Amino acid sequence: MKFEPKSANYKKKVEESFERQQFMKLIKAELVDVQPGYCEIQVPYDSNLTQQHGFFHAGVISTIADNTAGYAGFSLMEENSSVLTVEFKINLIAPGDGELLIGKSNVIKNGRTLTICKSDVCIIKNGQEKLCAVAQLTLIELKNSPDKK
Repeated sequence: MKFEPKSANYKKKVEESFERQQFMKLIKAELVDVQPGYCEIQVPYDSNLTQQHGFFHAGVISTIADNTAGYAGFSLMEENSSVLTVEFKINLIAPGDGELLIGKSNVIKNGRTLTICKSDVCIIKNGQEKLCAVAQLTLIELKNSPDKK
C-alpha cells in the first residue's frame, strides 16, 4: 500500500527519535530504512543478546518487531505527535540463530488514532535469510505532544 506522511520531515522525525532510544544503542541496532509506512532495523550478533542456546533472545526479537512497527507507524503521524504500542502478538517460528537480525515492518491500516502494523523478523546465517518471527501490532498516536518514543 502507498501511504502519504502527514509530516514532510517524517524521516528526520523517526531518525531523531531512534537516536534517543538508549536501548537501541545498547543492542547496537541500526535504523536501515524508513519510508512512509515502512521501517527496517538491523541488529548484529552479540553474545550478550542471546539466550542459553546462543540464539538471539526472544526479548531482542520482540523489541525489533515492536520498534520497526512503531517507526513504520510514526512515519505517517503528525509532526508533533508521539507513538506508543498498545498491543502486540508475536509468533516465534524459528530460532534467532545467525549473525544478523533484520526487522521489517509495514503499516496495514493507518487510522485516525490507531495504526495496525505487521512486522517480520528474519535472521541471516551463512548468507541465507530465514524468517524467525512474525508480529501484529497496534499503535496509538498521541497528538500534540513531543515524541517520547
